[in-house]
Amino acid sequence: MISFAQILSEVGEFGTFQKRLLVAICIPNFFTAFHMFGQVFTGLTFRHHCNTDWIRKQGPNLTLQQQLSLTIPKQQDGQYDSCSMFTPVDLGLEDIEAFGLNETTKCTNGSVYEAPEGSSTLITEFNLVCDSKSLNEASQSIYMAGLLVGALVFGPMADRYGRRFVTLLSLALQFLFGVGAAFSPNFYVYIALRFVVGTSISGIAINTYVLGTEWCGTSKRALFTILSHCCYALGLMVLSGVAYGIHNWRILQIVLSAPVLTMAVYFWILPESARWLLTQGRQEEARRIILKAARVNGRKVPDSLLDKLEAESTARTGSMLDLFRVGNLRKRALIMSYIWFVTSLVYYGVSLNVGNFGLDIYLTQLIFGVAEIPARLGCYPLIERFGRKKSQSAALLLGGTACLVILAVPSEYPVVVTVIAVIGKFSLAASFSIAYVYTAELYPTVVRQNGVGLNSMCARVAGILAPLIGLLDVYHYAIPMVIYGSLPFLGGALCFMLPETLNTELLDHTDTLMDHSKTSKKGSVENGLHQQASIEETAKSTKL
Repeated sequence: MISFAQILSEVGEFGTFQKRLLVAICIPNFFTAFHMFGQVFTGLTFRHHCNTDWIRKQGPNLTLQQQLSLTIPKQQDGQYDSCSMFTPVDLGLEDIEAFGLNETTKCTNGSVYEAPEGSSTLITEFNLVCDSKSLNEASQSIYMAGLLVGALVFGPMADRYGRRFVTLLSLALQFLFGVGAAFSPNFYVYIALRFVVGTSISGIAINTYVLGTEWCGTSKRALFTILSHCCYALGLMVLSGVAYGIHNWRILQIVLSAPVLTMAVYFWILPESARWLLTQGRQEEARRIILKAARVNGRKVPDSLLDKLEAESTARTGSMLDLFRVGNLRKRALIMSYIWFVTSLVYYGVSLNVGNFGLDIYLTQLIFGVAEIPARLGCYPLIERFGRKKSQSAALLLGGTACLVILAVPSEYPVVVTVIAVIGKFSLAASFSIAYVYTAELYPTVVRQNGVGLNSMCARVAGILAPLIGLLDVYHYAIPMVIYGSLPFLGGALCFMLPETLNTELLDHTDTLMDHSKTSKKGSVENGLHQQASIEETAKSTKL
């Protein structure tokens, strides 16, 4: 019997078949960026104040400045208060001008926004300011909760039903609910639809890259994953341009979601993982796909070799509990869960804060997208030269340091703050790409999706917390960045407890890790017995 790795070397480790698969995987990754950060633009906020048109009855000829000075209290910095107004009265205009108003109240008739003509965002349409301001942040956290549920559901589902099925299902959900969000009658329906979109994003993200990893040879696995992530960075760049040109949030939501319909062709062109099929005992299906891949690559696999292809007599599918039954897997799962958590927390914390660095939001988003391409491409030679472990640690440490340094720069220098933020985003984007590569190589095939799903769940918990941590700035402006900057240091240290996977073959089953664990224990026992025997022998010699 032979392994799939030997068959793959005959098929071609990175031929035309794998390159076509790479293109097929890059396209959904491109559109994933639209949904991940689209709400940064659909939820744009503008300067605003309470609607005080009540005074127009007394003074229809008042200018806007006169209306504001009579009806809106000023803050200590001299700016008009955004969320309070003087209580309306029945006095004449002359009395109001002579004596003024003192009693204040919250906005009773909505808000007026200083938005460009024709602009419409979630904030302006659903009045998400003042007491409702937190709803916008909460909606982003609920979207991240959808990513969490998607990782929990679609990871194990892919190990049971296959990578292809779950990817197609996720694409269908992304299209239907993404377009549907544009027609939301109220903000709560929008939140619910975005939650489902979040689940689909997880299904796409964790299945496409695992599918690519399982079809590539050892030397090209990292390159495959990193190139697909570069398309995500391209999506971030295009997003800023599309959002700059479309100022109506409903139209923007449709434009960002509708192109996924073109991927309906994936039903006919997206292959299943032959490696997964073999673990399920479906040898004939695996054989057909292997022959097709070899034909596309211009290679021929000998029938004698295919006849020796190793397939399971019964389907073997692991569960998330298997990750904790085996000591080696448990350590890998827990450490990688923390690394995914902290990478996601800081990545989204910095990314969702894009409008607070002092520069134009569209320009900053474009710069962030541009920075991700060299970050993701640059990490490839690093992980091939220095290995996954050291590179992962270095990326986390640099990202954390950048977040802490931002606090030392005065707000009067927005360009400097943005440059340091870009360095942090650069490091965290690299950390994400390395984590994807490293994670796929640490887990055996039968539990790979469960492992990736578990780690992805931790990343999504961080994604839920990231917008909420940003709200802590009401207590002190430095609190969010201190949190974002300090946690990566522990992740960088934990990396050194993981094994290096550079130039190693993918495992298919947990048996090898269990055997290794037992061998280690046996070796420890034998070593202990040997030491005990030596001590006893020494004692005898001493007595003599």
